[in-house]
Amino acid sequence: MKQKIVIKVSMHCSKCRTEALQVAAVAYGVNSVALHGPEKDKLMILGEGVDVACLAEALRKKLCHATIEIVEEVKEPSPPTPTPTPPASPTPPPQIIYCQQPPQFECYRVVADPSPAPSTIM
Repeated sequence: MKQKIVIKVSMHCSKCRTEALQVAAVAYGVNSVALHGPEKDKLMILGEGVDVACLAEALRKKLCHATIEIVEEVKEPSPPTPTPTPPASPTPPPQIIYCQQPPQFECYRVVADPSPAPSTIM
């Protein structure tokens, strides 16, 4: 089940934001992490099977303050249902054609040379 998690984290500078993104990105099951909110002080995390409590605890250890705001299931958009098309004219069954010709073979005959050439080594 895919989850959308929003965690508010106290981030005062760009270094704090980078650390928060790194901590969230390495957590088990996280697919994507983004900064969210008008002050960019919230992390929006998408993933499957993410342990939100462990993630919040890891963020608290690294950055001192983290509050879980939203944990919700993300529902996949259902594919559009195809409209039924009227059946086309019935197609005739495929015809099987058998070939009645006998198989053709190529024959070769090996003929020995009656007088071998003399050796030129000696």
